[in-house]
Amino acid sequence: MNQKKKTIILGIVFLLLLVPAYLENSSFFRSSGDVFSNPTLAVLFIFIHNVLVVSLILLGMTFYVGLVLSFMPKRKIEYVVLHNPRIFAVVFTIMIILLSILRASMLVYGQVFVNTLVFVVLLSMPNAIIEGYGIFQTIERTLKRKMTLKTLAGIYLLFFIAAIIEVGYVYLLMAMI
Repeated sequence: MNQKKKTIILGIVFLLLLVPAYLENSSFFRSSGDVFSNPTLAVLFIFIHNVLVVSLILLGMTFYVGLVLSFMPKRKIEYVVLHNPRIFAVVFTIMIILLSILRASMLVYGQVFVNTLVFVVLLSMPNAIIEGYGIFQTIERTLKRKMTLKTLAGIYLLFFIAAIIEVGYVYLLMAMI
């Protein structure tokens, strides 16, 4: 199968997976309160959620790379992201981490309180660094076309460690309330 057909199939799969990803994300935030009654279940729940998220990022970035290489003209502007994967990975990672922190704050408090947001950001910094590094590696390695199974396993391990920290973070916040 040629590269263009693979890219089209990958794009269709990516689009089809966005629907179950949205449903999973919605159910994750609806049922997360119940899951936190059991720390082990909470770690597994968050780990699986994060693996699904990073896998969708990997799939989306792989589709993007295939799209650029197969369908875009060979001009500099079309290849700006592929030629600067580190910059794009940093910007995208920061955006995801900030949104994640805001969502975590909403999980605990039910809404975002600006006066406690600095505290939440500082408290979640270790977890954000670990998850951010995993997201950054996923994006950068995919854009450079250097993703291996060993690297992916390492990234998933980072997200397992981050899930443990995140559950501890939520239990700490709940104890403070």
